[in-house]
Amino acid sequence: MRTGERGGRAGGGAGTRERLIAAAEELFAEEGVDAVSLREIVRASGARNVTALQYHFGDREGLVAALLAKHHAGVDARRHALLDAARDPSLRDLAAILVRPLAAKLADTDGGPAYLRIQAELMNRARPWIDPAALDDPSNSMYRWRMMVAPHLTEDALRLHRRFVAYRFTVGELARRARTAPHTDDRLFTEHLIDLVTALLATPPSPETLRLEAEKQAGRPPAP
Repeated sequence: MRTGERGGRAGGGAGTRERLIAAAEELFAEEGVDAVSLREIVRASGARNVTALQYHFGDREGLVAALLAKHHAGVDARRHALLDAARDPSLRDLAAILVRPLAAKLADTDGGPAYLRIQAELMNRARPWIDPAALDDPSNSMYRWRMMVAPHLTEDALRLHRRFVAYRFTVGELARRARTAPHTDDRLFTEHLIDLVTALLATPPSPETLRLEAEKQAGRPPAP
């Protein structure tokens, strides 16, 4: 059901920019980031000027960036606080630091579940969306998390992008949960997800995986 049809979060007294983001959250989450026209978003937001979206965001990419930024700030702050409090963290502690700030979005009534679904879609594209700051900005919480996790992983696991896989798995599972949000209690789901992410990070690549990787790097077809 469309945002405008049900009088959702895009209505009310919010400013035009906020209403456009709210409409985009709901429509992108339900139908996909590329499946919704910008005109649909403007109409669902209740904006009177058809050029409002272009004025505030420029284009679809700018709108998506603004939508993600709205949620990333809180997630980043939560993760920084957990990292600051960590003293000699175990691998499960670090898995929890990855999961908990994102899991909090399940109960966020200002578009949190929609954000998780959109983030999962972007992360599972052929060319996944990755925040550049997570790779090269020491002030970014994901950069800090990546650096703290690295000593716990084998060189093989690092080379095979195990940290990225853990993040993508986390977002994917939370997006699946978000499709039926809100729930009365997400604690069991969250703790189990932390267990799974811990196992994903802790398990070294198997000899078979390493053999196939070596064959790929050498340009040889995999042996039967």
